[in-house]
Amino acid sequence: MRDASKTIGNMIDKASVSIISSVDEDGFPNSKAMLPPRKREGIKHIYFTTNTSSMRVKQYFNNPKACIYFFDKRFFKGIMLKGTMEVLQDGVSKEMIWREGDEMYYPKGVTDPDYCVLKFTAKNGRYYSNFKSENFEVEQKI
Repeated sequence: MRDASKTIGNMIDKASVSIISSVDEDGFPNSKAMLPPRKREGIKHIYFTTNTSSMRVKQYFNNPKACIYFFDKRFFKGIMLKGTMEVLQDGVSKEMIWREGDEMYYPKGVTDPDYCVLKFTAKNGRYYSNFKSENFEVEQKI
């Protein structure tokens, strides 16, 4: 793939659904549909919002290995990124991706203890398009 960061970044930006995966206590993958990411830094760091009390957060605390998937159903393309997920609860991270209207999910506002940020850090990925798949490494720089 010529410009992986640009091609994949565009796909992420246009996605209406994100699939995130974690590993449960028995070592099995668990996947969940989520809203699109709130922020991304290239394709290396991707940020989501979620509830601190969620099952997924507990799984990431126990095992940070993660996978995220985005797809374009119209052109039948997909991108899988593998890496790690951090659970961020500091004020700076929470403010960074907070949006007006989030009170609907987190009634106590940006300081709601049930509001946290998931920061995904990609290590590598696999891109599918035109009946072909291609593995790639994610660069360390943003």
